[in-house]
Amino acid sequence: MIVGTAGHIDHGKTTLIRALTGVDADRLPEEKKRGITLDLGFAFLDLDNGSRIGFIDAPGHERLVHTMVAGATGIDFALLLVAADDGIMPQTREHLAVLSLLDINRGAVVLTKADRVDAARLETLRAEVATLLQGSSLAAAPILTASAFTNDGIPELKELLVSEASLLQSSQQRREAGFRLAIDRVFSLEGSGTTITGTIHAGLVHPGDELVLLPGERKVRVRSVHAQNRAVEQAEPGQRCALVLAGTTRHSIHRGHWVVHPAVASMSARIDTRLRLWHDEDKPMRSGTKVHVHIGSETIMGTVAILDKDLLHPGQDAIVQLVLRTPVGAWWGDRIVLRDASGSRTLAGGRVLDTLAPVRYRRTPARLAELAALSVADPDKRLEAFLNVSPLGVDLHRFRASNGVLKLAIPASAMRHQDSSGDWLLGHEHVNATADHVVQVLHDFHLRHPDQLGPDSARLRRLTMPRLDDALQQCILQKLKDEQRISQRGAFVHLPEHSIQLSQEEQRIAEKVAPKLVDAGFQGAWVRDLAVDCNEPENLMRSTLARLARQGELHQVVKDLYYSIDTMQQLAQIAREEAIAAGGTLTAAQFRDAIGLGRKRAIQILEYFDRVGLMRRVKDEHRLRPESTLFSETASDQADA
Repeated sequence: MIVGTAGHIDHGKTTLIRALTGVDADRLPEEKKRGITLDLGFAFLDLDNGSRIGFIDAPGHERLVHTMVAGATGIDFALLLVAADDGIMPQTREHLAVLSLLDINRGAVVLTKADRVDAARLETLRAEVATLLQGSSLAAAPILTASAFTNDGIPELKELLVSEASLLQSSQQRREAGFRLAIDRVFSLEGSGTTITGTIHAGLVHPGDELVLLPGERKVRVRSVHAQNRAVEQAEPGQRCALVLAGTTRHSIHRGHWVVHPAVASMSARIDTRLRLWHDEDKPMRSGTKVHVHIGSETIMGTVAILDKDLLHPGQDAIVQLVLRTPVGAWWGDRIVLRDASGSRTLAGGRVLDTLAPVRYRRTPARLAELAALSVADPDKRLEAFLNVSPLGVDLHRFRASNGVLKLAIPASAMRHQDSSGDWLLGHEHVNATADHVVQVLHDFHLRHPDQLGPDSARLRRLTMPRLDDALQQCILQKLKDEQRISQRGAFVHLPEHSIQLSQEEQRIAEKVAPKLVDAGFQGAWVRDLAVDCNEPENLMRSTLARLARQGELHQVVKDLYYSIDTMQQLAQIAREEAIAAGGTLTAAQFRDAIGLGRKRAIQILEYFDRVGLMRRVKDEHRLRPESTLFSETASDQADA
């Protein structure tokens, strides 16, 4: 268990920890000289069962509240100290606000320096503190009295902490999550190397593990692990932990950075949260408010955008997007605290809902429904709820990373497409709705264009599901083909009952050009040359070939340049093989060499593959769409279809 102290400056936090543990948490020379805590301090209490309670000693000065918040974000139990002679002071109130806004509901209040006042003063102060606690997360916390000078109350406090530690168990959910540690100290030890310390927010860590430092996604290896100030083979959530790292230097790491499992490495400059404005605030919060955002051990400037209402009134909750000045490590459920732009007053707090927050459509009913689904506590049920309100599907890799989890139960009814480029899910109801929409659009297309076989698959996807991921688009089309609700001829998609009959003249010309297109091979044939070779008018040849291309009988690569189905299938097979051999991408030069044509013609063919959906242009490369089944059938197979 990690215990964090809170309270006004000079109310005895460090002294109380020393009385409990025998350890002076003030480690800096300046702290010892001035007698006040300036930075986070740490101590440990050994228990009879062999375990340890860790203590984080936070400074109480008003200018160091940001340091107190950095220590409080990872604690399990809070000790709010109030000096019996001073009573409730400004930082008593602000530290209580911080604990409440971080939703820390396990704790106790200790009236320190009890030897300096009489019993009547203690009873009066106890009543004042009880009133102060009303409406806070510590409303049910016990109020104890103690004196480090006389040792009165120290055994009782220690007994309470031991009892609370025995009740606390790291949840299986947090243990199975991806490892995350918020760094609050970094230093070098002679003979060991770069050492970081912090509180483990989730997951397990072992010597030899490969981790990632954020920001920067720098890979590091764990040389050794210390938990609760002991060398161990495994550290787990809720423990104070020190890691000796290989692959980095002390000067490249700072408080606020994270070290995480590679699968959950995630940075974001836009975070959607559920936020509560502290009930003692004088006025409501508006969109556009500039704030200091405290998350993990990091403090960063940001701007508030309220999504589900116009104003956030004191004591109320709202869905809020935080637009940060720079990206920060954040994951679902992380606690956050907001302070005003000057960093002098604590305003609000809450928990992260989504680190993949959108720039556009952030206030739409559909987006608010997604955020309601992301409020579900269990990650498996959260995924299922999110799928139900996500018509565009869910990128499983990004969902796992933003939620900080390594494993998820995939709903059996969901459509899933998984390959080297990604892992996508689409809910059952959205699959059916999208498939029905595709069929309806094809029906309407046939009514408007009875002389065309149908749109090519790329155009159909733009008409019916333009924002859906490419892989899911292909999965839906394949599902419809498997169910025989649509048919595909070449690149063109149509309803099975729809067909086009050529006129006798068009059929005659088609028969004349067929062998010439085969003879043309990879070069293809131009309309003008075919018209001359077949002794037909050029305009008639052009209109007939265009009609044949719309029927899927030919492929028109650029204006007036045509290829037979078999030839295009051969070119596509070469493009597939070359792209796969090159790791999934293909350049014009590689394709030119493979087919033995000039660069211009190679580019024309590749751009055609981009248009119809076999490949995708990425800068100067053409990336193979592994989910595409275009040109995977022979001409006879397509004719049978």
